[in-house]
Amino acid sequence: MKLTWFGASTFRIHAGGAIVVVEPEAAGAGIDRTELVSGADQVVAFGDRDIVADWKPRAALRPLEVEEQNRPPEVVALDGDTLVIDADGEAPVVVARGGLPKLGKWADRAVFVLSGHELAGRLESLLEGASPRLLALAGDDGELEKAFAAARDKLDGTGMIALERALAVEV
Repeated sequence: MKLTWFGASTFRIHAGGAIVVVEPEAAGAGIDRTELVSGADQVVAFGDRDIVADWKPRAALRPLEVEEQNRPPEVVALDGDTLVIDADGEAPVVVARGGLPKLGKWADRAVFVLSGHELAGRLESLLEGASPRLLALAGDDGELEKAFAAARDKLDGTGMIALERALAVEV
């Protein structure tokens, strides 16, 4: 899986052999939106999906389902500010630009990508109810400093990284 942040709530996510671009209209200055979405299998925005409050990861393919190996990633909205990308062979990716809704047990094996403001508070709230596989934070330096300081003693095995604009990170 590869994550690239382009500013605000814009991400390009390579997962399960597909490319999903989230919120290309919000990309920062200097980002060519045409280039950003070129080659994307899906382009999604917050609020353009029906909300699925009780979402669960889809079942993994069985060996006999070889012809279905290239299923496109499922992209669902948990609320107006939270999307989940569920791609075959990858952990669910939760992309959130605001507070998080109630999450299921699946959150402990998910990758969370948090962007925007109040990262520290949102991060602390998340870590009270889940121990995700990885936290990827996208924000300005001040927000990141506060978030890392707030989460330092609460990670309990969860990895945490800061994303830089236009720099892809393989996870």
